[in-house]
Amino acid sequence: MTILSINGSTVELDEEGYLYDVSQWTPEVASHLAQELTIELTDAHWEILYLLRDFYRQYQLSPAMRPLVKAVSQKLGKDKGRSIYLMQLFPGSPAKVAALLAGLPKPENCL
Repeated sequence: MTILSINGSTVELDEEGYLYDVSQWTPEVASHLAQELTIELTDAHWEILYLLRDFYRQYQLSPAMRPLVKAVSQKLGKDKGRSIYLMQLFPGSPAKVAALLAGLPKPENCL
């Protein structure tokens, strides 16, 4: 377990870096986590992170890659709802990295 101190608040992370408590997420937490992953958050990143948080509020789960692509396509259009676009924003495993930055649990079915 890792404990972060951000703006006077403590945030607990599991062994993979995901928040234990989704309610502790703030944009500052996302920025700190992104910095550790050497990702500079742009408006395009924030758009996906807020979409993911809305998805989680609605379905109580973090989407794996296919449902993530579908949700992005439905909300933001087909140009952004493509895995190549998401891979450019969130290198490696977009569903895992985006969920981590959005303060959500690790998506099921993601290794």
